[in-house]
Amino acid sequence: MNNIQFNSFLANILIVDDIPDNLRVLSTTLSEQGYQVRCAKNGVMALITAKKNPPDLILLDIKMPDLDGYEVCEKLKADQLTREIPIIFLSAFDGVVDKVKAFAVGGVDYITKPFQIEEVLARIQHQLALQAAKAEISLLNTQLEQKVQQRTKQLEQVIHKLNQEIAQHKQTQQLLLAQALHDALTGLPNRTLFMEHLQKALQRSYRNQDYLFAVLFIDLDRFKIINDSWGHAVGDQLLIAIADILKKCSRDVDTVARLSGDEFTILLEDLQDFQDAIAIAERLLAQLTSPIHLQERKVFSGASIGIVLGSTHYQNGIELLRDADIAMYRAKALGKGRYAIFDQEMYAQTIHLSQLETDLRLAIERQEFLLNYQPIVSLKTRQVIGFEVLLRWQHPLTGLISPGDFIAIAEDTGLIEPIGEWVLREACQQLRTWQTKFPHASSLHLSINLSIRQIQQFDFIEKLARILAETSLNGENLRLELTETMLMDQGDKTIELLTQIKEQKIQLSIDDFGTGYSSLSYLHRFPIDTLKIDRSFVSLINAEGENCEIVKTIITLAHSLGMKAIAEGVETPHQVTHLSKLGCEAAQGYFFSKPLNLQLAESIIATNPQW
Repeated sequence: MNNIQFNSFLANILIVDDIPDNLRVLSTTLSEQGYQVRCAKNGVMALITAKKNPPDLILLDIKMPDLDGYEVCEKLKADQLTREIPIIFLSAFDGVVDKVKAFAVGGVDYITKPFQIEEVLARIQHQLALQAAKAEISLLNTQLEQKVQQRTKQLEQVIHKLNQEIAQHKQTQQLLLAQALHDALTGLPNRTLFMEHLQKALQRSYRNQDYLFAVLFIDLDRFKIINDSWGHAVGDQLLIAIADILKKCSRDVDTVARLSGDEFTILLEDLQDFQDAIAIAERLLAQLTSPIHLQERKVFSGASIGIVLGSTHYQNGIELLRDADIAMYRAKALGKGRYAIFDQEMYAQTIHLSQLETDLRLAIERQEFLLNYQPIVSLKTRQVIGFEVLLRWQHPLTGLISPGDFIAIAEDTGLIEPIGEWVLREACQQLRTWQTKFPHASSLHLSINLSIRQIQQFDFIEKLARILAETSLNGENLRLELTETMLMDQGDKTIELLTQIKEQKIQLSIDDFGTGYSSLSYLHRFPIDTLKIDRSFVSLINAEGENCEIVKTIITLAHSLGMKAIAEGVETPHQVTHLSKLGCEAAQGYFFSKPLNLQLAESIIATNPQW
């Protein structure tokens, strides 16, 4: 950059993250690059460190105890000593609301976890280069003023030299401005420049009611797979190719920008009709669905597009971009490879989910969760042999919330891990209590559903063993349920994990069998004890015993693999009769009992009824 240089060995970087592994990885990598690195494990320590010896740049995690990243940033920006330090947020949150808030409190950039270290380094270098350029410009200005004062007798020569240096100065500023407003990889306008154009378009619509514009938010559907499979060099080639496609499908008056990663936006201006925006989106989808040739290989990417139509109801461009992002996520939720047009229902749903996430975090602290228990009945003895544990959320305002309304959010945010651990511990402790109170309950087992996030925890086996030890429950009384998809997605890693679980004498079950995808060549390798027949197949069985083929096949498969079969969703006497004839070992459903609260479940154990 002309005469502006930056030496990484002199740059001082503060990393703020409450996760030691993140601190270690970033600290090691940045130190190897020649940066002087300091670390802080929480917001309070970060504030103290930054004020004592202000760093050149701060990498700041959002989700931290006590002070979160937003609060830390606000305090730093409020302090004269630290307000000019550039702050790059690092976060696992990828929602548009989180990104907007990060920039609103003073962040200069936002990197989504899991991050690529090359991206982190590039963004650090970019921000430090900007800071170095500002310092260089300030220094040059000072030097120029000193020269003017020192050379009053050579005024003409001084003025001539000043003009030369100012011209060079402007060239440098123009270069820095271009770099600050454009994406280094694709050459497209970046978020900053795009937002400037968007704000101007909105202002034009205020002045002229006939002026129509729209925003397309484009996110590639398979970029991560391509990037992970072929490497970052191919990923970069793909992004450059995508940028070229977007420009060719747009008009000269439109603004095509790259926001970050595989996110692109297009500002469509001077539209004759809003249908033009839909036509462009359809043209883009057709192009992005087609194979893209990258040197020696051909890749298929595909994309999801969110469309927001310009309106004077918007106060600023940030709101427009937010709604386009919301529409894009709706397109992904509908199956990807399509577009969705924003409407107020989407926004209301986003607000609802955001509030639900906030409430969900508080629910853990306030102990608002409770367990229900649905009896599992032996079809041979017609007595209870166990219970399936079902999670419920007793919201203080809206009442009882079923898992279907919050489990997906818990999965996305990682909250399923502490929630799942609480369910395991609470259920094991309750069964141990029942065993102490009712001697005949010693043979009962509890079936507990696991999530993919739980089994992916590196210390899941240790947590499981610790819970059994602390509750004094025998592993034989515990049955963990997994889905077919969870098993197949992990492959050999899952076999190793399940083997370690079985070493604790815990039973394993495949839940909702038949609704996912199973490879029979893999299935026999899994140490599974039980196949649970999904209710959708059980419900087909009529009074004459017809439509039993799938159920019969699953039961036969289970027995041939040395497993037992349990039927879910049993609601009628003839379903019980035909399942018994087919050799199904056990069943659960409303014919026997709906899910019960703690007191009713205990009464079932006490009376030990026979159906």
